[in-house]
Amino acid sequence: MASNLMLSRIQFAANISFHILFPSINIALCWFLLFFKVRYRQTGKETWMRVYRFWVKIFALTFALGVVSGITMSFQFGTNWPGYMETVGNIAGPLLGYEVLTAFFLEATFLSVMLFGIGRVSDRVHTLATLVVAFGTTMSAFWIIALDSWMQTPVGYKMIDGVAHATDWWQIIFNPSMPYRLTHMLLASGLTAAFFIAGVSAYRLLQGDPKPAPRLALKVSSTVAMILIPLQIFVGDLHGLNTLKHQPAKVAAMEGLWHSESHVPLVLFALIDEEEKTNHWALEIPSLASLILTHKTDGYIRGLNEFSGEHPPVAPVFYGFRVMVATGMLMLLTAALLVYYQYFNAGAAQGRQHPPRWLLKLTLVMTFSGWLATLAGWYVTEIGRQPYLVTGVLKTSDAVTSVPSGHIALSLALYLAVYAVLIVAYIRTLFVMAKRAIALENDQDKTQGPKKGSQEKSQPTVREKLTQDKLTGEQDYAAY
Repeated sequence: MASNLMLSRIQFAANISFHILFPSINIALCWFLLFFKVRYRQTGKETWMRVYRFWVKIFALTFALGVVSGITMSFQFGTNWPGYMETVGNIAGPLLGYEVLTAFFLEATFLSVMLFGIGRVSDRVHTLATLVVAFGTTMSAFWIIALDSWMQTPVGYKMIDGVAHATDWWQIIFNPSMPYRLTHMLLASGLTAAFFIAGVSAYRLLQGDPKPAPRLALKVSSTVAMILIPLQIFVGDLHGLNTLKHQPAKVAAMEGLWHSESHVPLVLFALIDEEEKTNHWALEIPSLASLILTHKTDGYIRGLNEFSGEHPPVAPVFYGFRVMVATGMLMLLTAALLVYYQYFNAGAAQGRQHPPRWLLKLTLVMTFSGWLATLAGWYVTEIGRQPYLVTGVLKTSDAVTSVPSGHIALSLALYLAVYAVLIVAYIRTLFVMAKRAIALENDQDKTQGPKKGSQEKSQPTVREKLTQDKLTGEQDYAAY
């Protein structure tokens, strides 16, 4: 039977992999919602509000699953990794507490106003509630990334009798890798949410939805994606340089570099052989890795041979990095095509309502591409830290539980079964909600529209309609 260590690592990986799917959407999705709401206030166009109201329901669904899956994470610190809290709990505990106090409570408090306040509070207060929830989701990411970054590059502490004690909280929070890791994660969430919105909007258009709301959502999300991807590439390069400085063994695994050398080629793909410590069937570009990592073609990079017994498993880090990059390149291509067809081609100039069907189908396929890239990058980050749980402070094997492996295997099987049901239910519910929006009445802007010479804002607003007739308002709420 597998060891406690391996089963506990698999269980934690399964839990965090499932959990991260939902914050990776909601961190940025709430900022999209704020943009939709602000545009409604600026223009008075009902389409902006209808985009908001469709996506705020999906935000609530995603938020609920994120909370449920996040609860199990805290239990595992005690059940599977007691040595972690015993050794670094003085640092990890407060940071997790700050996340709950300053972020989660903030989100939970204003979420009800955001979800149910339309027609019950002023439009300004409702917009403010959306802003507060968006800020709360970002603060959640801030504190979690601060802790994870400290585990990667620990500073600002001292060890007393084998226990870490904080000496400088500013250094702990803003440790050397934290700014790069936080920016990289926030951009990743932006891209995940952008393709999520684009994919569901493409689905609605493929199903024949005549409303302008999905076309507007697709245009906004694809534009945001096109802006964020070049920024992510730039930040990713800076993050890689920071990792080379502080975690050279991780970079060596990412590059599949077994021996220290100069003129290091960039390995596009290879079959990793960890037993023989070599790469088979390698496809390489000469000197490019040295140029990227040192900005010199003859740059010297330390190989895995310098970290014997102290480097991570090579294959998952090597392949995970390439999955992340390849997914990012496909996202760039898709976003570029969407922007071209919506802004620059002849069809757009002639008033074409949306991109061609083949591109909408590609966009639908890319709906969850952000999840794939985020998970791959997360695996590179976390597996690349091995054999340490906290780099240079606590090895993973020293923190694992002594609970019988059979108990861990049973709980792992239960977790996987529940997560499989939940993810299928989530995706199914998502598209059921999209189909329901298609089936209901057309957007008022399309079926009625403002009379000639009148302003669209003269039409009853969504808030006014809800106030006039709550029952009708609730039915209208579900339509979009």
